[in-house]
Amino acid sequence: MAGHSKWANIKRQKARVDAVKGKVFARISREIIVAARSGVPDPAGNFQLRTAIEKAKAASIPNENIERAIAKGAGLAGGSSELEAIRYEGYGVGGVAILIEALTDNRNRTAADLREAFTKNGGNLGETGCVGWMFDHKGVCTVRGPIDEEQLFEASLEAAAESYDLILLDEDTEGAEVFTSVANLEQLADVLKQKKIAVLQSENRWIPSNTVEIDTPEKARSLLKLMDALEDLDDVQSVTANFEMTDELMSSVMV
Repeated sequence: MAGHSKWANIKRQKARVDAVKGKVFARISREIIVAARSGVPDPAGNFQLRTAIEKAKAASIPNENIERAIAKGAGLAGGSSELEAIRYEGYGVGGVAILIEALTDNRNRTAADLREAFTKNGGNLGETGCVGWMFDHKGVCTVRGPIDEEQLFEASLEAAAESYDLILLDEDTEGAEVFTSVANLEQLADVLKQKKIAVLQSENRWIPSNTVEIDTPEKARSLLKLMDALEDLDDVQSVTANFEMTDELMSSVMV
């Protein structure tokens, strides 16, 4: 699980910026559309849809927006019903491996936009499989404290989780990330909730199996600029990379 905590910390900081930019609404709405299309349009019987709706509510997306996205995915409203999920792979400065998950209705447009973002920011869009082997696909439940580690351990064991990490959700709030196989994510989330552990989010996440250390401000700025350019693209849902950098370096270049 090397590197996932530091990357998650970076993602949490960037998520706050994204929320200000208003990008979260569009991304979560697309998740709801695809989830409703891929299964029954009822969250009670569709775990993917249920988790997308929970994420939407946590982001304060209005109920009417959620219902509209479900209707689109179920084919009850026009537009956006042809979205497909595609994974792209590439490299950033210093050989950093980057995975991009996109939802698109036009593969050619998405690939062209990604290639331009990589090229302008010192990276390269690669072939499918060029870096995917450096990542493991895991189910992750993020929980909010206060954490009773004995309770968390016992619940994780009962739910067949693989591991957990204690983290800080922000300066004043402790939490944890509990890891499992993708297939076991729903069971893990259910067991944690049954044990009265506050589950903030359940998601599938790409976790690097090895990492690249970024040790200069120049490399850090270049890499984060590339990450921002990729995440700013309308079709992109998430961007994951296998780099590490110190908290001090990260703070100095994200100011």
